[in-house]
Amino acid sequence: MAMAMTGQASWLDQARDAHRRGDDGAEAAALDGAIRADRGNIAAILAMAELKRRQADDRAAGSFYRLALSTAAQARNVPLALHPGLQRAEAFLAATEKAFADHLLGQLRNAGIDAAGATPRVAEALRLLAGEQALYLQQPSMFYFPGLAQRAFFERAEFDWAPEVEAATAAIRAELESLIAAAADRFGPYVTASPDRPPPNNPLLDKHDWGAAWLWKDGEIAGGMEALCPQALAALTHAPQPVIPGRAPLALFSRLTPGTHIQPHHGMLNTRLICHLPLIVPDGCGLRVGAETREWREGELMIFDDSFEHEAWNRGTSDRTVMLFEIWRPDIGADERAQLTRIFSAIDSYSE
Repeated sequence: MAMAMTGQASWLDQARDAHRRGDDGAEAAALDGAIRADRGNIAAILAMAELKRRQADDRAAGSFYRLALSTAAQARNVPLALHPGLQRAEAFLAATEKAFADHLLGQLRNAGIDAAGATPRVAEALRLLAGEQALYLQQPSMFYFPGLAQRAFFERAEFDWAPEVEAATAAIRAELESLIAAAADRFGPYVTASPDRPPPNNPLLDKHDWGAAWLWKDGEIAGGMEALCPQALAALTHAPQPVIPGRAPLALFSRLTPGTHIQPHHGMLNTRLICHLPLIVPDGCGLRVGAETREWREGELMIFDDSFEHEAWNRGTSDRTVMLFEIWRPDIGADERAQLTRIFSAIDSYSE
């Protein structure tokens, strides 16, 4: 270890000496030796970035700055003396990325291509390339099914059953209001812990801020809901809900109280879509899925893939309530749905 440290110090001493002499070639050789001897040598990586920057080789400087930042992110402890260099790295990368984006978009505008006139997919690609939008992909927490389109939102018009569900909005809202008036205790916390499992690390654990009144739970109609909410249950029969013993269908009234924020998270599966039928929506409510944010409109289905990172909030002054249910993704055919049903049943039977 002492020999390795001595060798590292020797490389850095050589680099400092070359820098004082103004010998860029010797400095680069010494820093390269220091980095090869210790891939985690943040000081040498930063020094190489600074050298490339002085030589006006911004692309090379950016590469070394990125390496320094990624190395620092993985290090257990970063000496305070290196923090200013890392801050310079962040500032340099931000500036060069903006310069690149301005150059790129200027060139494309001159060629008659810009985000305003491009197709939606080309416009999104340009935003991603310019760093104006983060890249979000399906990341289900339990089960990933390959080959599905990476789409955060689906449009109501794509589903021929959607108008029949939306037509029942007034009747379902009336049932919801009656349910609240007659059996307010139907709403319990959405986030709960199983007695034999570690509790989830969720700030809404056991809180009524995110409330659930179940219509279907664990593949069965919740007790008493046939009498309390027959119109809601009838409307759900139009949707292609998964039927998996002990698991699905799944449907509930989902309520967010004012000031509630569901933190960013991923759903368990990418084989389903989540549907919201908005019933009571005050101003100040929203849902972000991936890079796109939408607002609920009463009576208009919102359909999204919850395996993307998503979050929701109620910044209004009264409760927001939707009827939430899940459907099969339309790009999964009948044969695969049957096979997936058997897979999920086998998964669930393991703990029996």
